Amino acid sequence: MGIRDLKSFLSSKTEKELIEEISGLYRHFKNVRDFYDVQLSQDHAVDLLKQHKKILKDEFLPQRGFGDARLSVARKTVMDYKKIVGLNENLADLALYYVEIGVQYTNTYGDIDEPFYNSMETMFEQALKWMKQLNLLASFQSRAEKICAETENIGWGFHDMLGQIYSDYFD
Repeated sequence: MGIRDLKSFLSSKTEKELIEEISGLYRHFKNVRDFYDVQLSQDHAVDLLKQHKKILKDEFLPQRGFGDARLSVARKTVMDYKKIVGLNENLADLALYYVEIGVQYTNTYGDIDEPFYNSMETMFEQALKWMKQLNLLASFQSRAEKICAETENIGWGFHDMLGQIYSDYFD
């Protein structure tokens, strides 16, 4: 079914039926609930960002034990957040946090592997790209610079690649 079919289906419903349909989606699907909660409350937008940052933190550096550092879980967290809020400053913040926590993980536990660093590099570049689109580079420059500085002793060319990405966005 395409969007045209969906629109046709929805246009055949009464206002009351549409309200009931959306209410059902809200009750049954957390992402739908989060989407509408963000639309209705700025406080929920802040809470949702905190929740997603906690997921990242717990994946890499939990309060107890060792982090699993599952990149698929971490990346999905950022992409799920993007689906709910769209492209905005909080998304750029979360993407940069992904890299910050990954760098902390590496500096805590030692050298990881190439796929790990590739993921960090990709997210770093994506974060800067979003910041540029939103005209927010200046707001995040010190954090991006700090990330690069904290990778100086990390292998796999990670420091060099982040430095190159950084210089591509900041003169």
